[in-house]
Amino acid sequence: MPAMKYRPEIDGLRALALVPVVLFHAGYACFAGGYVGVDVFFVISGYLITSILDREMSAGTFSLADSYERRARRILPALWLVCLACIPFAWGLMTPEHLAEFAQSLVAVALFVSNVLFWQQSGYFDTAAELTPLLQTWSLAVEEPFYIVYLQALLVILPRSRRLTIVFLALACLASLLLAIWGARHAPHANYFLLPSRGFELGAGALLALTLGTHRPGGPRLRAAASLAGLLLILAGVVLLDSQTPFPGLAALLPVAGTGAIIAFSSPCDPVGRLLSLRPVVLVGLVSYSFYLWHQPVFVFARLWQY
Repeated sequence: MPAMKYRPEIDGLRALALVPVVLFHAGYACFAGGYVGVDVFFVISGYLITSILDREMSAGTFSLADSYERRARRILPALWLVCLACIPFAWGLMTPEHLAEFAQSLVAVALFVSNVLFWQQSGYFDTAAELTPLLQTWSLAVEEPFYIVYLQALLVILPRSRRLTIVFLALACLASLLLAIWGARHAPHANYFLLPSRGFELGAGALLALTLGTHRPGGPRLRAAASLAGLLLILAGVVLLDSQTPFPGLAALLPVAGTGAIIAFSSPCDPVGRLLSLRPVVLVGLVSYSFYLWHQPVFVFARLWQY
């Protein structure tokens, strides 16, 4: 299998995911559905993780320890820095009650269970969330258990049968989506924060990696139209959804399908790919992880300072 080719439009897609999330947390009403940027990140993560592992396994260079080490080097330094930087501001600006909750969140972040803590404390859209500096880490707490379990499952199944792996993933995604549809109505907070109802988003990206490889289906016009449709689906989610939308559920298919279409069909040769491959857009995408970690505490402590 050929080496994985760098795709600048995927870094641009990261920028497209980041900006709505930041503007949503900043309180802009026209970005009421900006939280779907996290769903875009999930699909991208599933795609990239699986693409890299698939190529390493095919080349015989895969190492479980190396994979975990790479992940830790990418995730942990920036995460620890943000947590440490938050401590003096929390100490100086928070009430004792909020400070105790912040201390709990530090422990939860370190254990990658902050999604469980925030589910138990309050909902993502509650007013209290506006004063939670580490709220954004919930998505990492969803991704890391997925990464650990999924990587080991892939190591067992994929070398035996690619087709079986794809079928298994497709069934798991369907089960997760059905759970999300049910949970959006009956257990909305747990549904939003926990991996079982988010797994289909990561799995969608993984399926793309295993089924497409480096192949881009269709002719140039079809690919350009599909990429544009994908972009419009993501933007529709940003504009049309809000905190009252049962989510994730069927509504999550807007960002998931949109991201999947861009990954599957886009390239720097079509209009959407050219837009996402612009150097300023790519640069934003390259710093999207750090920016995502920092934006929430900056907003929270600015609000507390004003109080």
